[in-house]
Amino acid sequence: MIIRHHSQAEWDHGRWPNFTPQELACRHCGELYFDPAAFDALQTVRLILGRPLRIFSGHRCIIHNANVGGAPLSEHKRIAFDIATAGHDRQTLVAACRQAGFTGFGGYTTFLHVDLGRPRRWYGNATGRQVWTGLV
Repeated sequence: MIIRHHSQAEWDHGRWPNFTPQELACRHCGELYFDPAAFDALQTVRLILGRPLRIFSGHRCIIHNANVGGAPLSEHKRIAFDIATAGHDRQTLVAACRQAGFTGFGGYTTFLHVDLGRPRRWYGNATGRQVWTGLV
């Protein structure tokens, strides 16, 4: 469900205590795709790892997705998460994301893309392939 602005979201702080709707909303306009299953999975990753996650990108409106060169069918147009890898062991991060139920994995140089879309994997570039081969 699309919420016009993250400030209008009925956020369950008890269910998703480590995240805010603002950090998962579109950076361009504040729109939020409200998906409790995706938020539950992200919170599960946080609990498994026992440490903070920095989200580079969550939901993207159509305009923002186009502006950043996102794929036309990007899961970010609903909800997906680009999780910064700084301070995390990549193998442990991927394992936690799999355990939490994520099915789409994109390996990039400085982040891991995860989503609940159809099962697939890809690499952002040759460096991403080097970094993530065997993990995603």
